[in-house]
Amino acid sequence: MTENLAKEEQTSPEHFRDGWPFFWINRANAYYTQALEKRLKPLGVDAPKWRVLMSLHEQNYMSVSEIAEFSTLKLNTTTKIVQRMIADGFVETRVRASDARVTEVCLTAIGDDLRAKALVEVDRIKAEAFYNTSPAELDALNDTLRKISDDLFKLF
Repeated sequence: MTENLAKEEQTSPEHFRDGWPFFWINRANAYYTQALEKRLKPLGVDAPKWRVLMSLHEQNYMSVSEIAEFSTLKLNTTTKIVQRMIADGFVETRVRASDARVTEVCLTAIGDDLRAKALVEVDRIKAEAFYNTSPAELDALNDTLRKISDDLFKLF
């Protein structure tokens, strides 16, 4: 009887929620994405476009595959987003000087302006999301998530 009770407790929704960090990581990411969509929609930016904008802000020129890897988007999704952003005038492309097979993407002035406007909203989301979190806790969280990401990356 005690063994069956222990098994039931391990498979209960509460055990899964309370003992499974990926539940909380997924939940936090889902809420963050919903907040992004709500706050950035008036600017014409969705979450995937935001990821591309910030990828290109981090580094001036990146290949589509580098953007996909940095922003954790699928390559074909990233390609479609970049194509739409080219059509909208937010990014432009060039051939990589060191390898003509690689197309590099960079923000235009219009794209950088859009990134700056979106960043204001994203900074507000961050401030609200981490209102009850100290800077030390945020640093520890980032360190922990970085380690987990590195370990998970090794799995594929």
